[in-house]
Amino acid sequence: MKASAKAYPIQGLIKYHGLRDEVLRLPYHDSISVATSPTESHTTIEFGGFGRDSGQLDNRELQGRELERVVTVVDEVRRRAGSDARFRMMSKNNFPSNVGLGSSASGFAALALASSEALGLCLTLEQVSMIARRGAGSATRSVTGGFSRWKAGHDDEESYSFQIASEEFEMGIVVALVPAFKYTESAHKAVLGSPFFHSRLAYIHGALAEMESAIRKRDIDRVGMLAERDSLILHGITMTGLDEMILWRPETVKVILEVRKMREEGIPAYFSIDTGATVYVNTHPSRTDEVEARIKSLGIETLKCGVGGCASVVREHLF
Repeated sequence: MKASAKAYPIQGLIKYHGLRDEVLRLPYHDSISVATSPTESHTTIEFGGFGRDSGQLDNRELQGRELERVVTVVDEVRRRAGSDARFRMMSKNNFPSNVGLGSSASGFAALALASSEALGLCLTLEQVSMIARRGAGSATRSVTGGFSRWKAGHDDEESYSFQIASEEFEMGIVVALVPAFKYTESAHKAVLGSPFFHSRLAYIHGALAEMESAIRKRDIDRVGMLAERDSLILHGITMTGLDEMILWRPETVKVILEVRKMREEGIPAYFSIDTGATVYVNTHPSRTDEVEARIKSLGIETLKCGVGGCASVVREHLF
């Protein structure tokens, strides 16, 4: 009763913000993302005669709320499998956590898949995405990978992710790493206090249709422009919510301005910012090196990424 899985983190393209059910993590609307490779979470879980449930992340023992979120996901797997076995879990990321790179998405996606495999459940990735959602909403799309859409649904069974396009649709992604601790859960709770939130609900359905169409047409420039606009709308709501959270840092703005300067010079570059300060810069695969060099010239650390696939079971165990 032991298994391991890997999953890629995600960049929100049409992002989700706010939860109408905080226990099941049901959102107010659909969302679309792209998985980013080679950044990944690798998770191993074993069930057996352990005295208690335990977990480690990047060699750090999980406690309190962090462990509770892990148990919430595993409890759903145990319920489906009819098991009460305790577990030991270990997870490692090959990229920094808490800088807006979606580590919770890939971590819970890998956890849900590894747990299901370890307890012998035969589930589709869409079904696994429903389980992963209990740990982090974005984990639904990390399970199905590529370019995926998370259906908000009306209840637990209707809220899952499915893939729009696979990693065969290549897009260049340069990540401008801007360290700043982010409070994603707090941001989701505060969103209803923004006077612009209901305007977003009115805008979102058209934006989702436009983004899905651009992805199916393999239109990188359109995908980039739509993600950029959605980022500005998202952070406008975050800044005007109950907590008035300003998540950007001076480096964030420097990257935004450099991206716009590149576009003025004819370089296809588009910024995208999830709930944090780190910036994704989307471009054509052939222009990735050029875009990365421009971001590095600002004195900002970068990661060069492409489109990642779906979560997968692996034979390599962490313990």
